[in-house]
Amino acid sequence: MVAVENTGTLTSGEPSVTEIVPLNGWAEDDLLRLAAAAELRSEHHLAKAVVQAARQRQLSTPEADEFQALMGRGAQARIEGHEIVVGKPSLFIGGGADEALTETIETLERQGKTVMLISRDDQLIGAIAVADTVRPAAKAAVAQLKKAGVERVVMLTGDNERAAQTIAEQAGVDEFFAGLLPQDKVRLLQELEQKYGPVAMVGDGVNDAPALATATVGIAMGAAGTDVALETADVVLMADDLSKLPYAIDLSRRSDRVIKQNLAFAGLVIVLLISSAVFGLVPLPIGVVGHEGSTLLVVMNGLRLLKTNQR
Repeated sequence: MVAVENTGTLTSGEPSVTEIVPLNGWAEDDLLRLAAAAELRSEHHLAKAVVQAARQRQLSTPEADEFQALMGRGAQARIEGHEIVVGKPSLFIGGGADEALTETIETLERQGKTVMLISRDDQLIGAIAVADTVRPAAKAAVAQLKKAGVERVVMLTGDNERAAQTIAEQAGVDEFFAGLLPQDKVRLLQELEQKYGPVAMVGDGVNDAPALATATVGIAMGAAGTDVALETADVVLMADDLSKLPYAIDLSRRSDRVIKQNLAFAGLVIVLLISSAVFGLVPLPIGVVGHEGSTLLVVMNGLRLLKTNQR
């Protein structure tokens, strides 16, 4: 089984701000300016989208005096003497979201977008919607994984249910799990491993690191991956391309076969040479030459893997 975190793997990993919904008399630019200032130190893809939107509008972002990443939920910072929180709607339960805002959030989520709410000193001041696009090759890559013998491909994401369903349908995965915090992904991977056996986890974000460490094999997307994800993963795909994963699986299987061939061949040669030398069937110098020759054959057999090119 292969579990995939959608952002940066199934999707382009370059989300963009699509809507800004100010509340309580706030202007769009002022709302975006504060949100970008709060997200400036974050490594999350959605945070980068907010910061990029502020830069495109040439807005000045004040320096945050304090910053705290709310793992899998958002970010919190003290800016200009006020506490600014940016995060998923569930973080603001009881924070004053009225019926109109709730309806707006649901509408945006049905369009496959991720909504972040912004508060200032515990008072909601607006919402920002961000959308990412599914990679054109994502569905083909999932199909290639199935063809390579992977029984199930599931998607794990911290996004809302509606946005996750849209991405899952476009990518062609077997199942998806939405609204997951980092610890939820760890727990779910453990359950999947008990049910289906070995599980490979593919991700590239800082929130994916615990899941990458928990999976049987952790695989990071190297081109866009965070340092934490790259250090935690067992395998790094140097190209930011999910289609490399079926190739990596095929290469690992070839490597496993070559290792077994080499061990069997080397063991057989050693047994034959030792037996022949003990019983005087082969002179010792010839036995030494035979052993060294078998070593060369083992090396040459291993070098065959270098000729394996991605189709």
